[in-house]
Amino acid sequence: MMKKLTLASAAAAAALWSSAALAADAVSEPPAPPPVATDVAPAAFSWSGGYLGLQGGYSWLNGDFSSGLGSHTFDGGRFGAFGGWNFDVGSNVILGLEGDVNYDWNKEGVASGVDFGSEFSGSARGRVGYAMDRTLIYAAGGWTATRAGFSGTVDDKATLNGWTVGAGVDYAVTDKVFLRGEYRYNDYGSKNISGIDTDLNQHVINVGVGMKF
Repeated sequence: MMKKLTLASAAAAAALWSSAALAADAVSEPPAPPPVATDVAPAAFSWSGGYLGLQGGYSWLNGDFSSGLGSHTFDGGRFGAFGGWNFDVGSNVILGLEGDVNYDWNKEGVASGVDFGSEFSGSARGRVGYAMDRTLIYAAGGWTATRAGFSGTVDDKATLNGWTVGAGVDYAVTDKVFLRGEYRYNDYGSKNISGIDTDLNQHVINVGVGMKF
């Protein structure tokens, strides 16, 4: 009888020890982390919407004049602002409208005591571009105008209207801020200023920074 009680006690003790050990393992084992979602893609960058920016650069204004003044080149720095709106029409194609206003520092002498140069200029352009994520390559064209004329012994200015065409690249450094590099050709046509037939065209290099909103 005593032998049976001893065996029963040993079995009970072993069962209690095993249960305690399992319980301790269950308490000490940390809970499994939740599964990490691997099929959620980051939101694609979009060029759609409005934007504003500042730009600066250099321009080469070519002028052909009557009255024996000949042809001259007026080059110098420029500074301006631009703004527009982009429309994403699918297949990475971006269409847009943009306007800008600039000021050129390019006054040069064309005769004794007579200088010529342009001042304010502006344009309204349509744009078509191709987006490669944060890079937008575009071409643009439309209407342009400039205020130009003579100063000194002849002092007269006029507004010349014409057309513009160009191409450039916008690159988004953040979701809101982008950088720009652009080439533009402006043909301002011709106009009679103080009896002098004046024909102007211009090559422009612009760099700028803009903000999407």
